[in-house]
Amino acid sequence: MALTVRKRDSKSQDFSLRLSKRENEKEERFEDAFEVIPAASTMSLRSSLEECTTGLYLFLNNRFSEALNLISPWSKSSLYHAIMYGILMVVKSALTLDPQDIEAGSTAAKDALRTCYSFRRKSWVSLYRLVRRQGSQAVPEEELHADVCYAESLILKAAVTFIQDDSVLGYLRSGLAISSSYQIYKDCQQTLTRTPSGQSKTYKHLVGGIKFGVGVFNLLMSHVPPKQLKLLNVVGYSGNREVGLALLCESATESHINSVLSALMLLFYHGYVHVSFGMGKVSSPAAERLLLLHSQRFPNCVILKFFHARFCMLAGEFAEAQLKLHECVFVQSEWKHARHLCYWELMWCDIFLQNWKQAFQYARLLFQQSRWSKAIYSYSKAAILALLPSDFARLVSEDASSLFLKVESLRIKVLGTSVPVEKFIAVKGQRYGSTTGWYPAQPMLEFLYAWSGFRVMSKKLDLISSWLMIIDKGEVLLRERAHTEYWADDITLLYLLKGLCLKHLGKYLMAEHYFNSVLQREKLLKYDHYLVPYTYYELGILYYLKGDSASAAKSLDNVKNYRDYSMESRLQFRVHIAFEQIFKEL
Repeated sequence: MALTVRKRDSKSQDFSLRLSKRENEKEERFEDAFEVIPAASTMSLRSSLEECTTGLYLFLNNRFSEALNLISPWSKSSLYHAIMYGILMVVKSALTLDPQDIEAGSTAAKDALRTCYSFRRKSWVSLYRLVRRQGSQAVPEEELHADVCYAESLILKAAVTFIQDDSVLGYLRSGLAISSSYQIYKDCQQTLTRTPSGQSKTYKHLVGGIKFGVGVFNLLMSHVPPKQLKLLNVVGYSGNREVGLALLCESATESHINSVLSALMLLFYHGYVHVSFGMGKVSSPAAERLLLLHSQRFPNCVILKFFHARFCMLAGEFAEAQLKLHECVFVQSEWKHARHLCYWELMWCDIFLQNWKQAFQYARLLFQQSRWSKAIYSYSKAAILALLPSDFARLVSEDASSLFLKVESLRIKVLGTSVPVEKFIAVKGQRYGSTTGWYPAQPMLEFLYAWSGFRVMSKKLDLISSWLMIIDKGEVLLRERAHTEYWADDITLLYLLKGLCLKHLGKYLMAEHYFNSVLQREKLLKYDHYLVPYTYYELGILYYLKGDSASAAKSLDNVKNYRDYSMESRLQFRVHIAFEQIFKEL
């Protein structure tokens, strides 16, 4: 099948000439890509890869409009232009979290799916079966490229949902043809093992694309509990995390169009996914080396600067993280909504450091400017305001109780279902907005736990100690208000968080005491039933850190006895990953 498409229109030719004039003035040369692809009457596979690589590099140098304008004219008629345009639009939606951008990203992903499908072999026979029946010459390289791009477009379309929903389970359930996409990558991988190594300029991009896809799926599926895999119709395959990480790392250090995407996937995994669901150290030397490598190539890239800030946070270097985030805000002005991600991280830096007034200003700015989740921003403002003097609330004309009560009305639905964290904070907002007698730091402490904040601070033990002091003060205060309606739930929450802080401080015996205190109070709980299964999880991790794998597995196994509690699916993922790690070491 020939990957040749129609002529460029005059608009595209004019743009290429303008871009050529600008690019000729640049000193920097991009590896494996022309600075400018001359206007041509057709777009071959090689030319498509070169132009798309140029577009990607323009994007990574914060020249967003130029990148999109270069790629867009061919996005519905050229294989790699279709998938690259979809990637750039989805990345834009992830950076801005603007509903219009998310809708545009979704449309671009659907268009990429259709375009890539049009280049595929129409036969139902899989590539690997075709090779076995007719020999390695039965599958032209162009068709392998088409299959790889089609599989990548399936991932892309599913990624749009992930941007909208913080529930990995929700993302997977909406994952479009997950098993089919993986099967395509697997067939392509097996086909290459039976095909002589190609010497063409485009062959390395094909191999790199397959490594990227197989790596992503191994990494993704290794996090999914067996029960959810059955829901996805992926039976008999659980993924291998080490294989996935190794393939992505290998892909990220090679020279092909998916190398930067592989690096970004690894940075996102180590910067966010592993922090939320993993149980080992939050730092990753391999990811940090990749960040340094690609930052040297693209020193002004706002995305890489953002990840640099995130890794500084995980290292406990919050002042450095704040500097990097401010750089991200000012390094580009084209996509102003992309700044909201920086404001969100800056807000958390100030929360960790207990700079309440500055944290409130960022939360307020997000509520005013960002359309991602007004419910979360309203709760953030309220939780911070509860820790500030009443005269500050009057100064900013805000009221914590009113903000808490607004959360319910500000909730959104994704694919017809509630966002788990929004559902959780809506219940909490009603409670804190309509009752009195609770510890002022309590909403923030609970919010901090929901966002894995203590794990983010785990490298900064003085910060953990300062938060432990806040918890201790709350414990004293609540003991003076015993026997109120919410007292048992409130004091039990503090016991869980106190055990968590003590665990991070290495005081395992004391931590175990407080975790067991939570479990002993199970029958006293009236509302916050999530505290018990989450405590079994934290206790299991504690036993694992002490080297008692048998007790760790027993504690984690107790989680399965609980159903219908807040943030249940998140805990199921965590328990699955913990079990895998424990059994691997037995």
